[in-house]
Amino acid sequence: MALEYTTAYLLLGGNLGNREESLLSAIKLINDNIGEIETTSSLYETAAWGKTNQPSFLNQAVAVRTKLPAMEVLDKALEIEQILGRIRKDKWGERLIDIDLILFGNEVINIENKLQVPHPHMQSRKFVMIPLYEIAPNVIHPILGKTIGEICKNITDNLVVKKL
Repeated sequence: MALEYTTAYLLLGGNLGNREESLLSAIKLINDNIGEIETTSSLYETAAWGKTNQPSFLNQAVAVRTKLPAMEVLDKALEIEQILGRIRKDKWGERLIDIDLILFGNEVINIENKLQVPHPHMQSRKFVMIPLYEIAPNVIHPILGKTIGEICKNITDNLVVKKL
């Protein structure tokens, strides 16, 4: 039996070094190791969220067509972060690259302390939702039962997200 393809939505971000180059490198490694890149959003610049006394982030949403299961997508994303020089120090701290698995098809996954899909805070963060809206406005959040577009209309986050 052939494995089915799933579209995974990832959010890439970084606020250290050459941010654009880091995102481009991540996209190439995702394409080589996770699956075919279907589409990417524009680049968005946002102030740091959570821990605000740090440089602004560049964020980009990516749709990937993959045969890998969600946990393996996460593991490969973490490997890519390491290859690109990510050092995990502070939660919400500065980073060269961050790759988050936001959605995995219409699956709901909860592996305690490992993986939650859909990303549990996606619907309250503009820096996630605005790039995701650009590439997947009609995708339905599998828990909320609303499209990404509908969720974006009701987001209360006041962080400025600027399309570059």
